Amino acid sequence: MIEVKNLTKIFEDFEAIKDVSLYINKGSIYGLLGSNGAGKTTFLKTLAGIYKEDKGEVFIDNDRVFENEKLKQRVIFIPDALYFFSSYTIEDMAKFYRDIYITWNEDRYQRLQKVFKIDFNKKIHKLSKGMQRQVAFWLTLSIMPDVLILDEPLDGLDSVMRQKVKNLLIQEVAEREITIIISSHNLRELEDLCDHIAILHEGSLLMEKDMDDLKKDIHKVQVAFREPPIEESFNKINVLYKEQRGSVMLFIVRGDREKVLTHFNGYRPLLLDALPLTLEEIFIYEMGDKGYVIENVIF
Repeated sequence: MIEVKNLTKIFEDFEAIKDVSLYINKGSIYGLLGSNGAGKTTFLKTLAGIYKEDKGEVFIDNDRVFENEKLKQRVIFIPDALYFFSSYTIEDMAKFYRDIYITWNEDRYQRLQKVFKIDFNKKIHKLSKGMQRQVAFWLTLSIMPDVLILDEPLDGLDSVMRQKVKNLLIQEVAEREITIIISSHNLRELEDLCDHIAILHEGSLLMEKDMDDLKKDIHKVQVAFREPPIEESFNKINVLYKEQRGSVMLFIVRGDREKVLTHFNGYRPLLLDALPLTLEEIFIYEMGDKGYVIENVIF
């Protein structure tokens, strides 16, 4: 569905995206993670055809994206910083989109008003940030896109509306098999939505995995040893982080779960527990493995 080959994007002498390659399946919800300045927004804008690649290629259904008007009828990007014409009402903006997008669905537009419950004749610039975000989703979903690219999409929405929007997105994937790419700092919400995750770090692709495989590959283990082990004995496993908590040691370990537990069982511990990790924890430890300081943010 979406294929990125050796993508590089340069601004003057700054390389924002560095030789990134990945594939996104049709009908998936793909989460993009990264620290501030990792290149997430630049990547999304290049994916949407707003920026031109300096090196490499971006394809959607085997077609190049940049300057492809026909393809851009099917691809919608909702940025973090929304923009609407200053004097326009919601209905004015809808008319603008009707004239541009051949896939505009008037029935969908009318039905979504009952979900968002905002007056068609409200001037958009007078609405709150959260209500403007609702208008963006309302208009976007009325266009019936095949690919939806979202940068911090739930920012400004209250908890009830966040859940409504998430339900709408899941419904779009289930019923129409649209493909959604989401970048957000709210990792707990990405965990609810996404079936695939990629992490960008300083413009490079740090990792890309199915959500289930990601959680199978990294483990939080609590151990109470009978006797303090020799430090070198931990070299046999891939320890991302360890911390002493009273009589118990916490380990974050990458690798096969059974092999990890077998290793710790070899010490005949008084206590051995393998605990589930959230996406937020996995991200923190993966970034810590790349040199980010993670002390005092451990869960």
